[in-house]
Amino acid sequence: MNAPAAMSPTLPPISEPRIAVIGLGYVGLPLAVEFACSMDVVGFDISPRRVEQLTAGIDTTLELTEAELTAVQPRLSFTCDIEALKDCRTFIVTVPTPLDDQRRPDLSPLTSASKAVGSVLKRGDVVIYESTVYPGATEEHCVPILEQTSGLAFNRDFSAGYSPERINPGDRARRLPDILKITSGSNEGAAEFVDDLYASIIRAGTHRASSIRVAEAAKVIENTQRDLNIALINELAMIFNRLGIDTEEVLKAAETKWNFLAFRPGLVGGHCIGVDPYYLTYKAEAIGCRPEIILAGRRTNDGMAAYAAQQLVKALIDRDIRVKGANVLVLGVTFKENCPDLRNTKVADLVGEMREFGLDVDVYDPVASDETCREEYGFGLVSELELGRYDGIVLAVAHEEFRAMGVDAVRAFGADNHVLYDLKHLFAADESDLRL
Repeated sequence: MNAPAAMSPTLPPISEPRIAVIGLGYVGLPLAVEFACSMDVVGFDISPRRVEQLTAGIDTTLELTEAELTAVQPRLSFTCDIEALKDCRTFIVTVPTPLDDQRRPDLSPLTSASKAVGSVLKRGDVVIYESTVYPGATEEHCVPILEQTSGLAFNRDFSAGYSPERINPGDRARRLPDILKITSGSNEGAAEFVDDLYASIIRAGTHRASSIRVAEAAKVIENTQRDLNIALINELAMIFNRLGIDTEEVLKAAETKWNFLAFRPGLVGGHCIGVDPYYLTYKAEAIGCRPEIILAGRRTNDGMAAYAAQQLVKALIDRDIRVKGANVLVLGVTFKENCPDLRNTKVADLVGEMREFGLDVDVYDPVASDETCREEYGFGLVSELELGRYDGIVLAVAHEEFRAMGVDAVRAFGADNHVLYDLKHLFAADESDLRL
């Protein structure tokens, strides 16, 4: 006898004002605020401190201003109590998906979030995931947890969707409503519901994928493609350095061809580009595929901090500066410019590599949190800089403050004989001693 076909639950209407956003970081908070412009939203986070700050109108990620937060507070509340979500009908999960110490996917935040949602899940509810995962993770890992915790049946009692985040931290020009959104659902009704839901807040429009697995795969290759392109440029930079050719000049010349892609060398960190490819390679290897090209790109980019440290040491030796005990100033520690985000920053690796050589390293960053840096990486930030102190100065992050200072003001922190290493090509080639 054939098993009876699963029946899709009756989905809540889009206008029904009961949305829960699980995780209030760089992805979840802007999403909660945008939905709260037209619907009632409950934002959930496991950090009492984060909830307290947001309730007071303070966003330490700097993605939302106090005015933007307070403007929607009549329709947006924040909580650490999962029971406050029991009346919600749509749950959007936006928790981090990091790596473990072996560079394998760490799904523990997704597991915890799925258990929490499952504890308040009801018949007819929809659970949408935005966290970057490998193809299949939503239905193979998250949905079984929802079923087990709630006692409900997938695609009969509740539905799922996947709409990958495309937030670009620190970008004030391309904000959530201006970035086209991929949507998907576990059945036809869910797919339509999820697409309509996001279409109500995304001015740039939506692209409805045929399945959750397609949407998951599309997201994970976006950053894998960028990672590989940057790895190529990093390798070219190492070649051109050996040849005594300025990489930036080469790239500018090549960009005169209309279809040359404009990538730059550098340290590849952050919560996406330095992480997402490992999610794809994990799944590839699990099904018997060896992703040679993707892993080669990862090896190149993961090795750039060590390469940069070696280049600085060689330059110090060329200047007859004693390496052991030399004072080095690193300007910038976040993973990208004009953003306080410290997740997976490779500047921390650079600091560690330089200290391995015996260098005495100070790190200054006008937008990063000293407390967070100490908690995550074991070193703090200097708050004041001493003129004429440093044997080496490394421009590691292209914060606007550093650009505005100008090269003369930056060099003023150096001793009479010092090396200025411009990793980000912030200044002209003839204004620095060393460039990546």
